[in-house]
Amino acid sequence: MTAGRAAPGAPLVVVIVSFNTRDLLRDCLQSLCEGGLDGIVGPHVIVVDNGSTDGSADTVRAAFPWAEVIESGGNPGYAAANNLALRAAGYAATPAPTGHVLLLNPDTIVPRGACTALIGALEAEPDLGAVGPKLLLGDGSLDRACRRGFPTPAVSFYRFSGLARLFPRSPRFGRYNMTFLDPDQPADVDSVVGACMLVRGAAIEEIGLLDERFWMYGEDIDWALRLKRAGWRVGYRPAVIVHHVKRAASRHSPRARFEFTRAMWLFYDKHYRATAAWWVDIAVRVGLAVRGGPRLAREVWSARGPRGASAAPPRTESVRTESVRTEHARTEPAERLRPSIRPPDGGGAR
Repeated sequence: MTAGRAAPGAPLVVVIVSFNTRDLLRDCLQSLCEGGLDGIVGPHVIVVDNGSTDGSADTVRAAFPWAEVIESGGNPGYAAANNLALRAAGYAATPAPTGHVLLLNPDTIVPRGACTALIGALEAEPDLGAVGPKLLLGDGSLDRACRRGFPTPAVSFYRFSGLARLFPRSPRFGRYNMTFLDPDQPADVDSVVGACMLVRGAAIEEIGLLDERFWMYGEDIDWALRLKRAGWRVGYRPAVIVHHVKRAASRHSPRARFEFTRAMWLFYDKHYRATAAWWVDIAVRVGLAVRGGPRLAREVWSARGPRGASAAPPRTESVRTESVRTEHARTEPAERLRPSIRPPDGGGAR
């Protein structure tokens, strides 16, 4: 990788949102240097710093001058921070760039050739809108969030009632984490996780940016559902492995724990509440109010108007038609991969 920032329109834009994860962020960027981005010419790496107090932004500028740093000026949330980078890369414009976007957590390590392999998987199937790798935790176990089912009221009930744990091989009861699938076999899934999620540029042009009402958690599943409703597929491709520390920035944050439950409410209200039976709606609201505490209870029970009325598309979402996908998705240049590029420091594999 040559030093300096790539111009908008790069074949791959990597977006990393960081909040007080300086050391992990350094390791993540180093892994990109040392082979994670091999085979890609002119990648555009953008780090969005969400008000870190540990010197993350200065560290990136000093050690990785080829990465662009955007300081959000506070902590607007994960979705909003990603959107800052997507706008800077031109993905809010029409037409959007023809490349792809990789959402990547700062607590990941990307092995040599992983990004090339993900792009290859995406471009091999023109109707794939997004693809994700197999994510492994620090102990070598599978990060089960890397392939998920949509949390419908029924799927969520199976999960939180314990039925998913009792019957993990059941396609009905195990759908939340798709535990009935072989983790070493590729599959079409409802969603992959935003910790490492490659999305086709033409798909972003069609469905719009991330929904900023999700402060943290849920924005990736929401994006995946919008992709699928627009006719795109979402793929899990375990031949590519990425390592994930998980919850590095959120594990000690009370707000992050609250927002995890709030994301369940936002997703339900946006996508399922309008068609839920009245008794299902009451049961979901009671369950989330108990789980989320008084603050979420006030939000859940203050919802006004017909069920789902508060779920109108935000300004970050697109209402473009199918013509966008048919015009762009199958006409993107096939030749995006080139011989390996050297990292700024000339280093090799970790």
